[in-house]
Amino acid sequence: MPHVAFVPLTGLRVGTDEVRELGMTLPGLKTRVGALTELPALGLLTLAGMTPETWTSSYHPAADWDESLVEEVFETEPALVAISALTASIDEAYRISAAFRARKTAVVIGGLHATVCAEEAAQHADAVVVGDGESVWHDVLADIERKSLRRIYRGTGPFDLAQAPLPRFDLLGERAPARWTLQTERGCPFACDFCGASRLLGPFREKPIERIRAELVEINRYSQRPWLELADDNTFAGGRDVDELLTTLGDSGARYFTEVDWRIGERPDVLQRLAESGCVQVLIGVESLEFRYPGMGAKQGQTERMMDAIRAIQEAGVVVNGCFIVGADGETDASLDHLTRFILESPLAEVQITLQTPFPGTGLFERLKHRGRLLADRGWSHYTLFDVTYHPKPLTVEQLESGFRRVLASVFAKPEVERRSALRKDIWRRHSTS
Repeated sequence: MPHVAFVPLTGLRVGTDEVRELGMTLPGLKTRVGALTELPALGLLTLAGMTPETWTSSYHPAADWDESLVEEVFETEPALVAISALTASIDEAYRISAAFRARKTAVVIGGLHATVCAEEAAQHADAVVVGDGESVWHDVLADIERKSLRRIYRGTGPFDLAQAPLPRFDLLGERAPARWTLQTERGCPFACDFCGASRLLGPFREKPIERIRAELVEINRYSQRPWLELADDNTFAGGRDVDELLTTLGDSGARYFTEVDWRIGERPDVLQRLAESGCVQVLIGVESLEFRYPGMGAKQGQTERMMDAIRAIQEAGVVVNGCFIVGADGETDASLDHLTRFILESPLAEVQITLQTPFPGTGLFERLKHRGRLLADRGWSHYTLFDVTYHPKPLTVEQLESGFRRVLASVFAKPEVERRSALRKDIWRRHSTS
């Protein structure tokens, strides 16, 4: 039987030495990097779940690549290697692809970056999948068997999540993770200027409850009371029956983390049942204190109203991870100091801080490219969320880099990490005794 080897490039990347070295000394950042690296690559495991029984499959996640990875995969004698990568890891994906193609093994590359930069990716692979991989996967495999692989595969429309197969979690083998991934929806109803997921993933779609329930049953086969990260961009933003979703999650016995917008703090239908459904933490994009990004729609709000909603969520027993973006136009040394004070004085029990990053396919990328503001000497490997890739205004590149490091050093200093850790434990303790 022919064999397909799935190779996801996982984890976070940092381009500049200064931020990399700083991140390794800051406990909050180091912990989050480790958590993301543990997550199974749901996209490729889902494709494995719809691979015909006439094929065999294997799964080879890699935080980075080296010859040992190539040898491990090559030992499976694959007819096809399927690689998934984000923008920051796409150059590594191209190097892996070159190693297999040199051995006369066909390679297909997919993911958000390949979807936007299909012609570029096609120069480094035998085939490229644009958009939802599920909609063309059977065509890719059939064409491999016919030895007539096409250069680019584009789905005729968004994949119907009612047809979503069970991911092949069995391929994880001894790699069974501490954290599992589950998707209840795809895309986002908003179109934030900096975000690729809201539009590159196609129109916003919600997965039927029956499919979600089936995936939870499958995960429970491998893990008692699993920890989940929902691969959603804005859970509860759609029009589905929220009570049914919360009941399904709660009945599974799982604990979970997901991304939402602050408005759930003003929604009693969500707030009253969120913690009991197993939700432990939510990530909320506060974004920038200096700049209002286009496309945020109803997610946009006054900062104080957002913080009131965040307080309500934490009072309901769910930790809020406040996400901030540094480097929008108008950012200054004074605004960075203001952001630091704001975070240190805020009730947030967890914090995520990233640099504004113009990912290809976003409105932000197109705008900065049109104005000649992208840094020519910083390629895709710098599009990490932690490296400057454009000319900021009014700061210089060097000023923004040093200012960003200063914010990180203050917000993720050991006393602050310990303070937020104690706050998280207090929030969970109050819920468990309520």
